[in-house]
Amino acid sequence: MNRYSDLTPEIIELSKICSENGVIDPEFYTKYDVKRGLRDADGKGVLTGLTEISEVTSVTHKDGKRIPIPGKLYYRGYSIEDLVRGFINDKHFGFEEITYLLLMGNLPNKKEFEDFSNLIGYYRTLPDSFVRDIIMKAPSRNIMNALSKEVLTLYSYDEKAEDTSVPNVLRQCIQLIALLPVLAVYSYQAFNYYHNKQSLFIHSPQPHLSTAENILYMLRPDSEYTKLEAKLLDMALVLHAEHGGGNNSTFTTHVVSSSGTDTYSAIAAALCSLKGPKHGGANIKVVKMINDIKQNITDYNNKEQIKEYLTKILNKEAFDKSGLIYGMGHAVYTISDPRARVFKSFVKSLSEEKGRQAEYQLYCNIEEIAAELIMERRKSDKKISANVDFYSGFVYSMLNLPAKLFTPLFAIARVSGWSAHRLEELVNPSKIIRPAYMNVHDRMEYITMKDRK
Repeated sequence: MNRYSDLTPEIIELSKICSENGVIDPEFYTKYDVKRGLRDADGKGVLTGLTEISEVTSVTHKDGKRIPIPGKLYYRGYSIEDLVRGFINDKHFGFEEITYLLLMGNLPNKKEFEDFSNLIGYYRTLPDSFVRDIIMKAPSRNIMNALSKEVLTLYSYDEKAEDTSVPNVLRQCIQLIALLPVLAVYSYQAFNYYHNKQSLFIHSPQPHLSTAENILYMLRPDSEYTKLEAKLLDMALVLHAEHGGGNNSTFTTHVVSSSGTDTYSAIAAALCSLKGPKHGGANIKVVKMINDIKQNITDYNNKEQIKEYLTKILNKEAFDKSGLIYGMGHAVYTISDPRARVFKSFVKSLSEEKGRQAEYQLYCNIEEIAAELIMERRKSDKKISANVDFYSGFVYSMLNLPAKLFTPLFAIARVSGWSAHRLEELVNPSKIIRPAYMNVHDRMEYITMKDRK
């Protein structure tokens, strides 16, 4: 028996008592007007703060009514489409530029961009023996858990770990932005070696390479990659770097930072939030669903066949029997997710380079048919569209990135946004975030132990 993982009969029995005594009457939430998930009944988020970092829009208002519009995403006031178009036309990688924008509040000029990229390259070096003593010992089966542990351990190497002044926190954030790709790839290599019995590859990051290039360089045994591969991975990082202050992991960053704790604790908490399958694991679900669909249809262009199987998924008769078509719809966006729009326009070119045009067409067919089926089932003309997770998993699979790294790649990108929000929390006078919970348990009279049944 393993005391660290086995469920003993005593624990099983206690869990029954715990579950029975933990249920709250669902009607109480309506009775007391509780905003479950900090959302109104129509799905709109409850306003809990102000930010200048990013904005997500999906509706406009006219005559007191909310009217859905194509989704827009802004980083520091700049639309994501304009930002992507800018670095594509200028022929440079975008993630470093976007990270500078999120942290500093303005777009860098050429010298600022080069200096900032060099600074990230300078900090992309782990402490001596960190790989051997921390990453290689007790490697985790879940890379997100490994990242949380490693980020917290970096605290021990920082002589100013508790200093929450803006210069010091900015330094810590830039270091973590630089190191997270290294930690993620090395943690995967350690997992692959110890748990999959594969060869171990530890390639040192190259200071002159971009974040996207370094990920591919460190991950692949031969360190080889094409320019298009690096550009698409860079695009994925840019589109995942930030998404407003209300998403679960960013709100976690605000909550934890408001307590006055250190940067390592705040980022580790955000990582723990992102690990949750309701937040950071959606693209893995999409890939698994698509693989299941491919095994159950014979023609990627047969829309009737695709429609029939998607109907089975919605009827909880196929795939994971959840009744969900993953990658379709979003908590905020209605008509369209701007990140998916941008991504899709570049995904086709990668599918052509990889000889996977037929699979790309399958994704397009599923997107079209699933939207129609969901709208029909809801008996609503409210448009349903693919979100960024629908295509990101496909891109990662074309890049031969292991599924174990899908959510860590999200974290590698989003740490830029978390860092910007942490700094925003620190530079603005604020109180510790402490929402209220209403107790709905009856008052009880104490009973001595001898009289208890």
